Amino acid sequence: MKTWMRATLSIALLLSCTVAALAQAKKTGVLEPADMKTILPSTYFFDGQSAPVQTRNSGAVRFDNGKLFIAALVDNSGYSTDVQAKYQGLLITETKITVGDKELGPGEYGFGFTKDGKFNVLNVAADEVFNVASQQDDAQKHPVPLKIAAADGGFRLYAGKKYVTFKAK
Repeated sequence: MKTWMRATLSIALLLSCTVAALAQAKKTGVLEPADMKTILPSTYFFDGQSAPVQTRNSGAVRFDNGKLFIAALVDNSGYSTDVQAKYQGLLITETKITVGDKELGPGEYGFGFTKDGKFNVLNVAADEVFNVASQQDDAQKHPVPLKIAAADGGFRLYAGKKYVTFKAK
């Protein structure tokens, strides 16, 4: 009887631990706004100064490997006009990704969509890492300053109706 009781309790304990672990497993895909509170910095250092991060204009993805991709707009009003023209936000990636046809390693970067249809990725010294052509999504009924959406086996980073596609490598 004691052996049966011990076995039953052991199985129950094992099952409850498994259920608890599954419940705490981190969700993959586009994260909810509530998830941003624990991962988004309040300020971001770029080109010699820090700028406030716009929490309301942020988004993130947790890839299948558990690594994060974070994007957010920043208040770039303290930067020169030249920098403002190419830098609107931050990118943080914990894993290698592709943006369009370009590869980007883990790190922290600035980004910006330009008027001539380019998406710039810049290092923290404001030097261009690469640029790719952005796309236009005229089907967007209510474009917002920044959002991330799942699409075509990857994700889209939108700034209004402009977007680029990205995915984990």
